[in-house]
Amino acid sequence: MELLDAIRRRKTTNGPLLPDPVSEEHQRLLLEAAGRAPSQLNSQPWRFVVIESRDTIEQIARISGESMTEAMSNGTFFERYKPYFRFSEAEMEEKRSGMLFDKLPAALRPFTSQVFTKRGQTLMNTFGVPKTLGSENRKLVAGSPLLLGVMLDRSEYRPGQLSSFYSVFSMGAAMENIWLTTVELGMGIQFISFPMEVPGRWEEIISLLKVPDDLELMAVYRLGYLPPDQRRPAIDWSSSQRKLASQYVFRENCEVPQQGWDDAPTLPHEA
Repeated sequence: MELLDAIRRRKTTNGPLLPDPVSEEHQRLLLEAAGRAPSQLNSQPWRFVVIESRDTIEQIARISGESMTEAMSNGTFFERYKPYFRFSEAEMEEKRSGMLFDKLPAALRPFTSQVFTKRGQTLMNTFGVPKTLGSENRKLVAGSPLLLGVMLDRSEYRPGQLSSFYSVFSMGAAMENIWLTTVELGMGIQFISFPMEVPGRWEEIISLLKVPDDLELMAVYRLGYLPPDQRRPAIDWSSSQRKLASQYVFRENCEVPQQGWDDAPTLPHEA
């Protein structure tokens, strides 16, 4: 597979994965790709923990689902991320960024304009939306054959120092390598983020994975092979829109937007 083709096809998997175990050869390829990423002074600050234990996956799934329900029922999630939510094609076309909620239960569709209001939060709780989403999230994580914990060496990751920026930058490159490799292997991948949204829940995962004091757990992902027919969750979004080149590229200095590229063919892409 050509690199640009993998970039065009890269996306986040919001739906279920096949229960089939990820082969050890494919696991090795994913982590080899990560290890080939660039890093400042060849420091290679990343560390990974591969999780296949059904009990551990179930526990992380429970923590994730409960975290999602709590963050959405108390309004903190919507308040924090409302600048990125879109509820119409026209809004998505105008902003050219964020997430378009194009799949919602019929009962909720009339209330999308009120989702960020106190009344909207009350309606969502009345309809049990946070519980529905939390349950869906738990099932998605629990149904994953493989989880991947991403850590940084604390001797490199020192918040407030330049080495910390370098190590996070390198970790991002390593994860992009993994993400692109999943495309070639017919796999899906998704960031398990909600335990970070609720105080105390991320620490539960740190304890569960026995992360030592000299490492910092930065992220957990779920991975697996993609089913032929990818079913979308009850509440889902798309994110295929991208900013025009003139909106994020400058020429010579930051006062001159790039001209002439906006009408060029773009790469189809979903975040």
